[in-house]
This record gives sequence, C-alpha cells and structure tokens, in this order.
Amino acid sequence: MAMTDILSAKDIESALSSCQADDSFNYKSFFTMVGLSSKTPDQIKKVFGILDQDKSGFIEEEELQLFLKNFSSSARALTSAETKAFLAAGDTDGDGKIGVEEFQSLVKA
Repeated sequence: MAMTDILSAKDIESALSSCQADDSFNYKSFFTMVGLSSKTPDQIKKVFGILDQDKSGFIEEEELQLFLKNFSSSARALTSAETKAFLAAGDTDGDGKIGVEEFQSLVKA
C-alpha cells in the first residue's frame, strides 16, 4: 500500500513543502495539511502500518526520523530536535516508541 492510496498526492506535496527547512516540522499542521486528521481510525491505522517500517507494531525513533520520507523519497529527514519533540508528543506511555493507539490520538489531537 502506498501513502497515495489514502492521501492525495497534492495534499502530500503541499504538506511537505511547508516543512522543507530544518526545524520547521510541526506534526499538528502537517497532519492537517496532508489530510490525515480527517481520516477514519482505520485509514490512520493503515498509514501507521506504512510508517512502521520494521513491522514491529511501533514507530521507533529511527523510523520517526524518516517520517517525511514515507510521504516522498525526496523529502528530508527530521532533525534530532524535531524527532525528539515528535516522539515526546506521541509517546504517552513513556516506552520510547509510538504504538498505533498513540499515533491515532496524536493525529486527532
């Protein structure tokens, strides 16, 4: 499954262009711009499955750093500060990774 099966290519392009500069990524505005925050829980779960590269059931810090690259191979990696802030926002149980329920809550926040 590709991201464009769930989200429009135009929305993805627009969302990625809004955070091209280092330290300009904001997960709330990104989720809104890319159209993810208006998707169903099942659709959000499918996006989570794409982001969970190693299929561990969690998005770990390394996968989070490459978050934008899941939307376009030409996108940049998140900076260390962006990655840590994103992880801190999503990791509500403090285990150092984001599970599917945490991701759904983060998208809808």
